Amino acid sequence: MSTLTSRSRDLPEPRTFPWITDGLALGGDWSPEQWPEELWADDVALMRRAGVNSINLAVFSWGLLEVADGEFDFDWLDRAMDLLADAGIGVNLATPTAAPPIWLFRAHPEIGLVTDRGVRVSQGGRLGWSPSSPVFRRYALRLVETMAARYADHPALRLWHVSNELGNENSHCFSDETSAAFATWLEARHGTVEALNAHWGSAFWGHRYTSFDQVEAPRFTGTSHNPGLLLDFERFSSDALLGHYLAEREVLRRVTPDVPITTNFMIQNHPGVHDYAGWAREVDLVANDHYTIGVDPERWGELAFSADRTRGMSQGEPWLLIEHSTSAVNWQPRNRAKSPGELARNSLAHVARGADGALFFQWRQSTAGSEQHHSSVVPHAGADSRVYREVEALGATLRRIGAVRGSAVEQARVAILFDEISPNALRSGTNPSIDVRALDQPLAFHRALTRSGVAVDVVAPTSDLTGYDLVVVATLYLCPEEAVAGLEQVVARGGTVVVTPFSGIVDRHNRVVEGGYPGVLRELLGVRSEEFFPLLQDAEVELCDGRRGTVWSELAEPRAWACGAAATVTSTYATGQLAGHPATFRRDAPSGGAALYLTTHLDDASLAALVDDLVAEQGIAPTAVGDDGLERVRRTSSTGSWLFAINHGDVDQQVVATGVDLVSGRPADGSFTVPAGAVAVIEESPAR
Repeated sequence: MSTLTSRSRDLPEPRTFPWITDGLALGGDWSPEQWPEELWADDVALMRRAGVNSINLAVFSWGLLEVADGEFDFDWLDRAMDLLADAGIGVNLATPTAAPPIWLFRAHPEIGLVTDRGVRVSQGGRLGWSPSSPVFRRYALRLVETMAARYADHPALRLWHVSNELGNENSHCFSDETSAAFATWLEARHGTVEALNAHWGSAFWGHRYTSFDQVEAPRFTGTSHNPGLLLDFERFSSDALLGHYLAEREVLRRVTPDVPITTNFMIQNHPGVHDYAGWAREVDLVANDHYTIGVDPERWGELAFSADRTRGMSQGEPWLLIEHSTSAVNWQPRNRAKSPGELARNSLAHVARGADGALFFQWRQSTAGSEQHHSSVVPHAGADSRVYREVEALGATLRRIGAVRGSAVEQARVAILFDEISPNALRSGTNPSIDVRALDQPLAFHRALTRSGVAVDVVAPTSDLTGYDLVVVATLYLCPEEAVAGLEQVVARGGTVVVTPFSGIVDRHNRVVEGGYPGVLRELLGVRSEEFFPLLQDAEVELCDGRRGTVWSELAEPRAWACGAAATVTSTYATGQLAGHPATFRRDAPSGGAALYLTTHLDDASLAALVDDLVAEQGIAPTAVGDDGLERVRRTSSTGSWLFAINHGDVDQQVVATGVDLVSGRPADGSFTVPAGAVAVIEESPAR
């Protein structure tokens, strides 16, 4: 069955990128400087055997390229680049500024991060530099310019990879230099110190400022800081990191104007400091790192959410999975190894959702250093190993499905609104319950939709919502006022908007919107809530219709506003402090659209039933008819369409499809069986 809609019939031409020329990308981080040179040729031979065509190089090699201040030694990197070029393998060449050399730390300890306790970090880690340090910036840009000039015309160079995971370990710095840069940033944002005092409500605790230079980076105080200050510091920290990327990019673009430039994002299952929606506008190609979390009972659900978020950042254009793991990582409390077949399922799930390749960290497993137990393509056991054989098999699969490159994921009719600013606002204050986390409800809705085979886009709140018939606003604590108009338009043209608790609560300065909850969304919903009733740990409430809620409840009532009628109560609490009071609401619009408000977090079964009802009401069919839990995603272009069906379970599953499975070579003629743990990529017949 096809769910192709009229707006998706204008299929895009496949888009190609100069960073890869032969199908989908496969490869990863190679660190030849960490190994005897006599091993390099063996590595490259194994790369060719596995079908590798894309290598990240020189990521942490600053200290081996600039061996002393202004003294460069590129001989080893020249030989590595030449070796890869001769093998026909493209290079994503890193500017190795993530890892300043020891000599630089010794000469200029002031480049180091300062913690919120005022302690300057020592040498020995990575990303230990302050984004606000002009000394670090000067040395970094000198290295970048030298590298760019040397390799501008090298035949292996396909892509510049700026630094590495900017903000991973240096997301915040609390140095005096940072405070000075923060004050300058605040003046540009707020204009006057009087405006800053008003926006932050600094009269609380008497924290009135008379000049911008009185504001400091929020070091440890023993009590909580002003939420407005904390949110602005998060924004500043993102901008400071982006500023470093832009400085490196300017050098690279000037010296090598025809080489695309990116940096690796960390769109993961935890909100970071970055305003990635803004960052994505500054890269030529969105590239993401993703690592599964071992304790997550349904790892593929979070992976799908992350991949859909990454596609949202890239505005639907193909993107690159520039890092993930072949098996266990080394940085979790208990590092779970991937099961047989999981490597392929993880990789192809990203490809299904828009990635034009899957690269691994790293190529050969380190025997020394901090990541010696992080999995790699070639593990300590060597190429005669399960992991290498699975990568080799993945390479064969990627070659068979190479026609997918440049295609787009089919237009979804469901959107979940998500960005980094709202989670940053949420964590920048003390809240009614620690159990309200920014990602829980977006993930819950995404999992319910994905299990039923419904395509979902994860987009920024201010995105154009034209074409979406169901929009989920889940724990969007800071909902920008400009986003409300888009939600109103969805309802006005017959769509459905669903809002979960603790959304729309604060404005852009992290001040609570007065007049009743849910703040800027209350008129859209026809609801006014006056008090929160968080549930105690592990407590549940029952609704009058048998559904169950967790984490949260609130005292709310229907309310008619100037812009529209009051909502209708669709269920009440049957148990708990609010027994007999409204629990869920629905405001129907003359257009046939509706706005729903939930005052509690529905449990999994209740949420799944709600999702089923909402997609049925809007006539939203699954990407393809199939068994519950079978991941189904379609990529399309003017040259064809490909249905990805990924079975993460331990029993065979069915999908309705017509065409040929490019993975197994089996024809699909109606009902097609995807074996347990397997992936099918069905090149669909034109008449689908």
